[in-house]
Amino acid sequence: MKRHLLRLTAASICGLAVANGDLAPTGITGSKTVKSFAFIASAHADDDDGGGDDDDGGGGGGSSSSRSSDRGSGSVWRGGGNLLDLFRGAPEKRTARRPPPARKPTHVPGEIIALGLDDTAIQRLGERGFTARARQSLGLSGSEIVKLSIPSGMTLDAARLEVAVSSPSAVADLNHYFEPNEGATQPTPCGEGRCALVRTAIGWPGPDAGKACTAAGPIGLIDTAINPDHPALQGVDLDIIRLAADEAPESGRQHGTAVAALIAGRQDSRAPGLLRDARLIAVDAFQKTKGDADVAETYDLVRAIDLLASRSVTVINMSLSGPHNQLLEKTVGLVAKRNILQVAAAGNDGPRAKPVYPAAYPELIAVTAVDRNFRPYRRAAQGEHIDVAALGTGVWTAASVDGGRPRTGTSFAAPFVTAAVAILRASNPSLSAEEIGKLVAQTAEDVGAPGKDPVFGWGVLNARELCRS
Repeated sequence: MKRHLLRLTAASICGLAVANGDLAPTGITGSKTVKSFAFIASAHADDDDGGGDDDDGGGGGGSSSSRSSDRGSGSVWRGGGNLLDLFRGAPEKRTARRPPPARKPTHVPGEIIALGLDDTAIQRLGERGFTARARQSLGLSGSEIVKLSIPSGMTLDAARLEVAVSSPSAVADLNHYFEPNEGATQPTPCGEGRCALVRTAIGWPGPDAGKACTAAGPIGLIDTAINPDHPALQGVDLDIIRLAADEAPESGRQHGTAVAALIAGRQDSRAPGLLRDARLIAVDAFQKTKGDADVAETYDLVRAIDLLASRSVTVINMSLSGPHNQLLEKTVGLVAKRNILQVAAAGNDGPRAKPVYPAAYPELIAVTAVDRNFRPYRRAAQGEHIDVAALGTGVWTAASVDGGRPRTGTSFAAPFVTAAVAILRASNPSLSAEEIGKLVAQTAEDVGAPGKDPVFGWGVLNARELCRS
């Protein structure tokens, strides 16, 4: 708060000109958004296209209007009335306080999910008031995943404990929500192909790279709905599978279409992809909520991973984030044993945010975002779990209906690594998934502190040697 000190003498009172605004205390207004660990506080989509994140940088300055607003209109005392009224200044304007934003739910209310329950345990839980709402066999674990409604009046913690006790070998947790790392349109100027050519900053192979730059096997994608009629995806070998219940509202197509096109878009379209002639198996595990957000339940996310593993994909891209979940942790561990690479966006909650999952699990390659000058994206997550950085600001890819637009966020950095490991797997079929991951780290351009650091991981993805096997 500004404090204005005025020293008056008897000789200076008469004819004194005073600006009312300068005599009145000036309040400092503002707001602070507190992100909760919900759906996972993401911008999540590991896509955040808020303004001011041009890949060429350029900071924003303060508004001059905020400074001029402190000045009141000048007034001069001309006698009459009460002189003290002049020094009191204009009455302070009070604005109604906005209520804090409602906290997003982090999980499905009143539900527990479990992996490894047998029929006897499910029957015993039914006698205790639990209801099996859905169940499905999983190939990865050789057991069922079960969705349970808990008895009325029982807390989720108590319910999770009771489910776990019912079968010592079972894994039980809340049915957490996951979100794509998504935001608004990034206002990056794209004249003269600046956005389309951003991939050249890491030496991404051009369309004439030859057969050495093709992907090995099908690529798995877990994301929102995709528009298969987009010109960039017409003729692409794309298989789309929706997991959510038929009655659930379909998720939006913006995020899924953008990620799919970035990986495998037609080379002759306005949004060419990173790979030529790639086969993409995309699972829509999301649904639209009443608040118009796209969310995936852990129940569906686990089923999506299991489905892709059964289709013999070489790599799974997950540009999504959420809280730690024991069933998800178990599932990604089983996938790693199948020699399948897993790539996840690190999240857009900011450099001081807690790690998000699945990126923070050690079995995955956690990808953060940088601009074309290798500066870290200001909202990208940081931490010891970060493995590698890739281009993630002003990345040109497909819009939801037609044409393209620049997108920003770790959601759009992850596909660069997914495409890279798919090429490396084709060039080095004898290498294991773990060895491919190490190769990505070893060939990264170290731009931060020497060695692995919490900002860039091992460094920025280097695509210059991808197709020179």
